[in-house]
Amino acid sequence: MNIGDVAKRSGLPAKTIRYYEDIGFIRPKRTQNGYRQFDDTELHKLAFIGRARSLGFTIENCRTLLALYDDKHRASADVKRVAKQNLEEIDAKICGLKAMRATLSHLIKECAGDDRPDCPILNDLGRA
Repeated sequence: MNIGDVAKRSGLPAKTIRYYEDIGFIRPKRTQNGYRQFDDTELHKLAFIGRARSLGFTIENCRTLLALYDDKHRASADVKRVAKQNLEEIDAKICGLKAMRATLSHLIKECAGDDRPDCPILNDLGRA
């Protein structure tokens, strides 16, 4: 398969696939003229990484998960530890987003939104 075929089948842009090759996630073979040739193994890895990334796993977490996936003697506790860490990071982001939302909502309510120049939103953003 060429990169266009793999992009369609994996749901990842070709640019992302090239990046994943650059960082060592996949190692497609090259034809004599230099074109990438992907096999089902690379396609599976790309789909795996795409799904993991869609669940918020970092690149390093994906690297760990791929190694665990390939290790037939892995302990599921190791996989669970990585997933729990990711969930904790997602929860922290949600908490931060909720705080941002509350602050912005408050500022919007405080702003008259009229023709006067006084604006609590800009005043808050301008604070040191």
